[in-house]
Amino acid sequence: MTRLVFAVLAAGLLAAPAVAQESRERLDNGFTVLVRENPVAPVVAVSLLVKMGTRWEEPANAGISNFVHAVMVRGTAKRTGAELAESIAALGGKLNAKGEVDYSEISATALSRFWREVLGFTAELALEPKLAAGEVDGERDWLLGRIQKRRDNAPARAFDEFFAALYGPHPYAIPALGTPASLARIDHPALVAWYRRFYQPERMTLAVSGQISPGEVLAEARRLFGGLPRGAVVGEPSRPAPANRGERRTFEQPAQQAQILAGGLAPSLDHPDHAAVKVLSTVLGGGMAGRLFVELRDKRGLAYTAAAYYDPVVDPGALVLYLGTAPENATKAEEALLREVERVRRDPVGVDELNRAKGYLLGRYAMDRRTNERQAWYLAFYELEGVGPDYPERYRRAVEAVTPSDVLRVARQYLATLTTVVLRPR
Repeated sequence: MTRLVFAVLAAGLLAAPAVAQESRERLDNGFTVLVRENPVAPVVAVSLLVKMGTRWEEPANAGISNFVHAVMVRGTAKRTGAELAESIAALGGKLNAKGEVDYSEISATALSRFWREVLGFTAELALEPKLAAGEVDGERDWLLGRIQKRRDNAPARAFDEFFAALYGPHPYAIPALGTPASLARIDHPALVAWYRRFYQPERMTLAVSGQISPGEVLAEARRLFGGLPRGAVVGEPSRPAPANRGERRTFEQPAQQAQILAGGLAPSLDHPDHAAVKVLSTVLGGGMAGRLFVELRDKRGLAYTAAAYYDPVVDPGALVLYLGTAPENATKAEEALLREVERVRRDPVGVDELNRAKGYLLGRYAMDRRTNERQAWYLAFYELEGVGPDYPERYRRAVEAVTPSDVLRVARQYLATLTTVVLRPR
């Protein structure tokens, strides 16, 4: 990546907000509304995030947040699930609900001229879910099928085993879908109680992005959500520290490829090292120019897939290096991967390679924020994480300021203790 291309990408990221206006309001009951007017495309997107997810779960009720939302979409006090789906499809849109690690989300999209209707459907699902007892067993069976399908998928199982080994007793070790044992214990009263505990206005953030009038959207959001009474305060749970004992675990499973994952704990989203670790991750696994791809796939043919992952979360994150390789190459591929880790911890990255990584990282970030759907999610996510509406610009500046010594420092710190998981065919 040349410096010219890097400068163009950075300038594009800076210029992106120029075509959009953002408004923020916190209602009297604590409900937060964010509106981004984007006149470019005749589409509107809604993201309603709730502080409710894996971080508040335990092994005994693992997956309950996602389970609640699987039952929620089966119908409201006014409509069946099928009627709700048909109604929003008639607007050229869609409506989804799911539980994640740090939050749960109800998301919706439609043509912008139907913004009032899609906002109404979002509020209806969030505030008036039927949560019918008769739907619980069917949704449990469907979720159990998804869990089994994920376990049968070698890469998906490898990642689940990696997070379980890395985080140990911390809730991030728990799969968002839960486990067969935990889902068997979750009954209808538990789902209703979990919903009522977390769907409180002060725990909810609504973001709307699209070709809309901010004033009109804010007024409608006040009408729909302003009357929701405050609930009991839900305190932050006492979470045990992640383990990361530097274990190496191996598993066998019928598959075409061997899966190799190695990595360690990484900073949270608001940590000063976040940008430097993002650059480190990009140096190692940022597309076809990342070291893992070039050295292990292109030059040596030791991997079909070579990548690095580092996603932001509230508690410590994970820097994951991933290879998919032929079973007969698994040992050599793992050894080569560890040599690349040692190299990045020993030798400073070159200026050209650093600039390429920065350009790739900021370019991907800018591209990911181009659609209204992703803009709505980013607005709500940054609000929920408490990093502020100016975070994209602060993040850009932080990435640009990363030096070779920063990359070397965080490599030595966050890749010092590696947890490794290898999944091979029998």
